[in-house]
Amino acid sequence: MKFCWTTIQVKNMEQSLGFYKDLLGLQENRRMKPNPDMELVFLGAGDTQVELIYNAKNQDISFGKDISLGFEVQSLEQVTEVLKKENIPIHSGPFQPNPTVRFLYVLDPNGVKIQFIENLK
Repeated sequence: MKFCWTTIQVKNMEQSLGFYKDLLGLQENRRMKPNPDMELVFLGAGDTQVELIYNAKNQDISFGKDISLGFEVQSLEQVTEVLKKENIPIHSGPFQPNPTVRFLYVLDPNGVKIQFIENLK
């Protein structure tokens, strides 16, 4: 078995693409519009991707507060500066549970927790 993608139902595709492409740097791999009310976009490099789905008929979207997507970064300080510049508030952190890792959380435009992780090795 191989993990393929995480699907996120989004309230606004363009706002979500701005977050995942512009802020996180994920590349768009494919886009589909199976019907006039629905659009799907796959993002990311490698085998594991993020799938964004917009459905005009489904705007009652909610996410569990205990689920997050983790993205490894080179520098938590650089990420913090970008977040400030983009007016994206830090949800929580930074945390350093041990000497080799630090992380913080933000929320994507849909309320999904995104974790930025810096390995201090």
